[in-house]
Amino acid sequence: MTIRQEIENLEKTYLSPFAQLSCNSRGRQHSEEPCHMRTDFQRDRDRIIYSKAFRRLKHKTQVFISPEGDHYRTRLTHTLEVSQIARTIARSLRLNEDLTEAIALGHDLGHTPFGHSGEAVLNKVCPHGFKHNEHSIRVVDVLERENGLNLTWEVRDGIRNHTGDGMAATLEGQIIKFADRIAYINHDIDDAIRGKVISEDDLPKECVKILGNKSSTRINNMIVNIIENSRECGAIRMNEEFMQAMMELRSYMFKHVYVGSIAKKDEDKAKNIVKELYIYIRNAPEHLPHEYSSMLDKFDLDRVVCDYIAGMTDRYAVRKFQDIFIPASWNY
Repeated sequence: MTIRQEIENLEKTYLSPFAQLSCNSRGRQHSEEPCHMRTDFQRDRDRIIYSKAFRRLKHKTQVFISPEGDHYRTRLTHTLEVSQIARTIARSLRLNEDLTEAIALGHDLGHTPFGHSGEAVLNKVCPHGFKHNEHSIRVVDVLERENGLNLTWEVRDGIRNHTGDGMAATLEGQIIKFADRIAYINHDIDDAIRGKVISEDDLPKECVKILGNKSSTRINNMIVNIIENSRECGAIRMNEEFMQAMMELRSYMFKHVYVGSIAKKDEDKAKNIVKELYIYIRNAPEHLPHEYSSMLDKFDLDRVVCDYIAGMTDRYAVRKFQDIFIPASWNY
């Protein structure tokens, strides 16, 4: 018996009847020999961590564009916080922690430079439209490695449905939608307070009364509430009071931080960078790197240009914009 088979047997013994067992995965798009040591979901987690797209998350905006401080979140640290919250919930509910972690680590691989600002621009200028969750699937299916990462159906389903109206087919995937919100609401509050955009006293009093008066307390209380309301019921949920308070706190953040605040003072500049890069490269595709220009025999130009720009980090997008549009000094 291989180590993988031993782990699969342990899952059958220990995990909840509602858990997604590794041995019962719907499989991969392209069949391959199983690993002797790792389950399919463990293997997916490793593939995501070792991907280039995952490494680029460290230089992609979460909320603050190009923050100078060392302690503001980036898209990578957001991803790690989502993973930690999700794993805690999965472990407490005896669900498949490896599947949960793989989805969490991969859920934002398709995010653009400058966060949701870049996403909004690409959705407007690209004829195909753009949603970061759908692009995350394109990243793992097409853009990473020569033939994609070939992830399992369950991981891909969880990544696709971590946001929006869709619902993941597994409870492990459903955890991520909650973990994502818990993470970004609370760490964005933390960063906004650090950046003096808001203060702790500005937060809606009723939400604070229900959820807690500081980020660590709120995160703990929200996790505990999900665990208490999801045990042995075949669903991931909060009670109505907590859910309403969480969504009200989220609405507060949109009104006072995400839209029109000093944290977003350079948002229009960032949007213009993405827009002008798209238009220019669309009209001058010779600026595409070889790894993207070689895709033009399979995909149309708009799709490839969108792929290229969506994969940029904030600083690479700025540097590319400068190279194209800003005159360089002439040394002679």
